[in-house]
Amino acid sequence: MDAKDILGLPKSAFPGSQEKKSRPPKEPQRKPDGVSREVYALTGGVLPPLMPNLEPSHLKKRPTVGKEKITWQWLPFTSSARTDNLQLYHWVRVVNGVPPTGDYAFAKYNKSVDVLKYTDEEYEKHLTDNAWSKEETDQLFELCEKFDLRFIVIADRFPSDRTVEELKSRYYSVTRKLLIARAASPEDVANHPIVKEQFNAKHETERKRALSAVLSQTKLQERKDSEILAEAKRIMESRTPSKAADEVELQGHSEVGSGEKATGVGEDVSPVTASIDVPPVIPDTSSIPANLRMQKVYLRSNALDQMLQAVSTASGRTNIHIEQMIQDLSVNLKPKVPTKAVCAEHLELRKEILTLLNLQKQMQKLTEATGSRERPHSEAPATPKRSNRDVDRSFGSDASGFGGERTGKRDQKRKAPGRFGEPPPSPPQSKRPRKYKASD
Repeated sequence: MDAKDILGLPKSAFPGSQEKKSRPPKEPQRKPDGVSREVYALTGGVLPPLMPNLEPSHLKKRPTVGKEKITWQWLPFTSSARTDNLQLYHWVRVVNGVPPTGDYAFAKYNKSVDVLKYTDEEYEKHLTDNAWSKEETDQLFELCEKFDLRFIVIADRFPSDRTVEELKSRYYSVTRKLLIARAASPEDVANHPIVKEQFNAKHETERKRALSAVLSQTKLQERKDSEILAEAKRIMESRTPSKAADEVELQGHSEVGSGEKATGVGEDVSPVTASIDVPPVIPDTSSIPANLRMQKVYLRSNALDQMLQAVSTASGRTNIHIEQMIQDLSVNLKPKVPTKAVCAEHLELRKEILTLLNLQKQMQKLTEATGSRERPHSEAPATPKRSNRDVDRSFGSDASGFGGERTGKRDQKRKAPGRFGEPPPSPPQSKRPRKYKASD
């Protein structure tokens, strides 16, 4: 380390000889209007923010005070949401010494569920169940009324060991039977939610188990699923649409050709022989984990993706015709509720439409072939018309002998074969131009 480095001096011997960096010239600042030269020089050009000018007359006026006198007072209140008439206190905004009247402001948020109650006669007549006693049913309805159908809390307070699904099933089944028994006719309560949608405990248990299985996936399983989906997407993108269209078209031509050989051109075509077998779409379950596949759990988005992959294998023109026919039938191109059953029915509809299009195409081909086959028998070829020159020549030779001999000789010369059995010369229109040789 050098001494100059320690002292912070430049290493060059003559620092004064170095060229100084040219600084940009400062723009002259103009003195703002309304400021004297002395004040502007004392501040150095940095002026404080200017305040708006106020008229002195406004400063002498007293501020206007509102007519309302507002105070806050510690007053008691009661709430209609409580049944024990408990009296509490809170701070209240009082205007001009008049306290507010009416019910407590937050009492409107107290909502309760109307739980039906049954008699002993109704229980013996409609509500008996071997798995439930009357005491347990009474306790269940008391807890439902107390906790407003919060079945998690009810299951925690229930004396016997019952699951949430069992409690729900018992409550909704009893309520449904009571509504039907008390109605004048079944049509009066047909649109009631409890009567219209019957609770299914088995389906609820399966749904919760599937949901817990999906939510309990580890990060590794989620990463594997995403990699599998990305690989499947890459494979589908690598397949060119022209190749898939050629495969479908070749398959259609092979089926049509076999149908023509089997039935013949003029025979009737039955729908069984003309239909084209579309290979069944096998859903791809590789993206679903093994534990979910054993429980038959799937996601609706996965079913919709599989259906769209199966649809994309068709050619572009065929797909356009199929979509046009689906729209004519007032059917959505993408199902609103893409369950497995709905997607399967949608693919089955597309398969039937494809079969119909192939049948129409084959029928059109057979109609054209039949028409071209029957045309030679119905229409005879037209005979060529003789020109006026031939008519005049024949008329002149027959009418008089004048010039007939000369004309006959001329015709014989034209019709006679050439020397050495050469074919007659071609007409001038068909003669080719002569090719000259190098000697010419």
